[in-house]
Amino acid sequence: MGEVWRGTDEVLGRPVAVKLLLGEQADARAAARFRMEAQTAARLNHPGVVSVFDFGTWDGRFYLVMELVEGRSLAEELTDGGPLTPERVAAVAAQAAAGLASAHRQGIVHRDIKPGNLLSDAEGVVKIGDFGIARFVDDPSAALTTAGQIVGTSLYLAPERALGRTAEPASDVYSLGCVLYQLLTGRPPFKADTATATLYLHIDAAPLPPLELGIGLSPAFQNYLLVMLAKQPQDRPTADEVAAWFASGAWQGRSEPMPTPQPVQARPVPPQSVPPHPARHAAAPRPVGSQPGPATTYMLPGTAPASGTRPALRALARRRPRVTAVVAGALAFATALLIGMAVFAPEESPADTPVTGEPGPAVTESLTGGADGAPAESPQSPVVESPSAEQPKEPEGAGDDGKQSGEKGEQDGGKHDKDD
Repeated sequence: MGEVWRGTDEVLGRPVAVKLLLGEQADARAAARFRMEAQTAARLNHPGVVSVFDFGTWDGRFYLVMELVEGRSLAEELTDGGPLTPERVAAVAAQAAAGLASAHRQGIVHRDIKPGNLLSDAEGVVKIGDFGIARFVDDPSAALTTAGQIVGTSLYLAPERALGRTAEPASDVYSLGCVLYQLLTGRPPFKADTATATLYLHIDAAPLPPLELGIGLSPAFQNYLLVMLAKQPQDRPTADEVAAWFASGAWQGRSEPMPTPQPVQARPVPPQSVPPHPARHAAAPRPVGSQPGPATTYMLPGTAPASGTRPALRALARRRPRVTAVVAGALAFATALLIGMAVFAPEESPADTPVTGEPGPAVTESLTGGADGAPAESPQSPVVESPSAEQPKEPEGAGDDGKQSGEKGEQDGGKHDKDD
């Protein structure tokens, strides 16, 4: 894209970086386009983005005056020290993704994320350079590229860009994933002998997981990195999500601590099933001989009885046999009494007891006769014969006396007739 020189701002007296873009004979239309892109980049105000101070043309070439970052790029850091530790790579990911997210919110896509464009200052803060300029260089009207060229480095180019489609925020996320992969393993995820072959690998090949290369990082870190390298843009996380994930420490893959075990609480029983105080109801006295009431405690499946109910149940168990014995004895006595009355009671009344239940004079008249001396006709009363006693014998002389009494009665009657 151009050359970077160290310069001095003579007005403010500060060191700056001056970038001269490639290309000659910039026309008025290209100058207007560059002016717009430079103004857009200057609006970015984020600690993860290199600030743009000024722009213009010099000797037919466009230039940018930018913040000078005292430090080195991640490409130099990788060359000097080899692969970075997972802790360092996670910090780079969080800061770079935050800068990308700030630009994406304003509709700016970088298009050329690579280790050389990620600058680390003396405090280790990572800043992204050349925002907005890549889109200007890729514009055919700028006359800085020829037909068929793609702005960007083939080692970090997203598959959709390799297919010639327009760059979008997800393209920057893919490129950042390629950078993180290289910082961890020391090599980019896809590399071939030619740039064209490398582009085909971005489109068709799957990256080799870092753990298979012997890199010591958590599976969570590796899985998230591979998601950033998804072939389809919609399958990748946004820059905001990447920044939040790495800043949260989730990349360490630590398991969540087990929750503190809590005492098991007894499952509440519905009030309509169990009275509030089963022991009180169980211990209530009952009258002797009364029928025991229904059970007052119900056990739900799998639920232990509440504390305090066992003594009440034992008290109920002690009382229940006594009440049952009394009731059973009363029933047995009543039953025996009824059976005895049925067995020993005579089926019919005795011979000397009148059927009608009248008092004794009726019996006297039947034996002694009427008041006028006439023998009283005995009513047609059935003769009661006792099945268990012999027929009583007639006393001696009783028949003669009756006969004499009858004859005397007849004589007296005839005498009265004569007198009349």
